[in-house]
Amino acid sequence: MQKIIPNLWFAGNASEAVEFYTSVFKDSRVLSTAYYPKEGLADFQKDFAGKVLTVDFELLGQRFVAINAGNDFKFTEAISMAVMCKDQAEIDYYWSQLSAVPSSEQCGWCKDKYGLSWQIVPENMEELMQKPGAFEIMLNQKKIVIAEY
Repeated sequence: MQKIIPNLWFAGNASEAVEFYTSVFKDSRVLSTAYYPKEGLADFQKDFAGKVLTVDFELLGQRFVAINAGNDFKFTEAISMAVMCKDQAEIDYYWSQLSAVPSSEQCGWCKDKYGLSWQIVPENMEELMQKPGAFEIMLNQKKIVIAEY
């Protein structure tokens, strides 16, 4: 069993987000869905009665939990999910699927339509960064283009 499981807070659209993520990442699946009770909720939770509370899911074998809650918290760039890509085609695929906020694109980082940040990078990024001028190249890229290193 995976000991550390990222929990992602969504503003009432956890099921929609999980459906999106599992469509982007092949070999992914929903594991289980839990629902808010219909009774016994605090006043501030009453709007959630009977709706999805959490969705446990896997993306490429990595387990996550999507929490369906209110607008109290938002994703920030302080945390991101890194996708290690085998080649440019894979970088291009994930970038096209996940990048939804062009103003947030920088150095292989993008933000999806739910506000979650992603790093779409080649598996050998550490090696690429050893080449002369690599850091400057990366700073000038939005999506990583391996051929430019």
